[in-house]
Amino acid sequence: MNYVAIWLVVLVILLIIEMVTMGLTTIWFAGGALAAALLALADMPVALQLLAFLMISLILLFSTRPLALNYFNRDRVKTNVDELIGKQAIVLTEINNLKGSGKASLNGMEWSARAVSDTEIIPAGTVVNIRAIQGVKLIVEEKAMIKEKENKEA
Repeated sequence: MNYVAIWLVVLVILLIIEMVTMGLTTIWFAGGALAAALLALADMPVALQLLAFLMISLILLFSTRPLALNYFNRDRVKTNVDELIGKQAIVLTEINNLKGSGKASLNGMEWSARAVSDTEIIPAGTVVNIRAIQGVKLIVEEKAMIKEKENKEA
């Protein structure tokens, strides 16, 4: 049986999967397949080829994957809006849930804003804390309201 051809097919399949997914996972196993193909070319036993495939793949995966991920992800900007929860914003236009109006500024960007309570009206210029994000709207609470709640609970 021609094990060199089998390992080369495995290598090509793993490379195609890596190109399609870009997940930096199958590339390491492709390295193992290349090592196994070289051993097959040297007419080494199949058990040694399999062992080399597994060992080289795992060594590559665990030793170089973290470095590669850091290299490829170093310029990536986090866009997770969950990081905004707990931060402060400034109310630009009065927040009135009953009227469906309100805007707030956060990090130089203007957001639609709604109050936590439907009865709360927050005037422009007020500093608010972000409690949640629903779609593209900040759900905010006036800082003074938060302090009152903390005092009542204590």
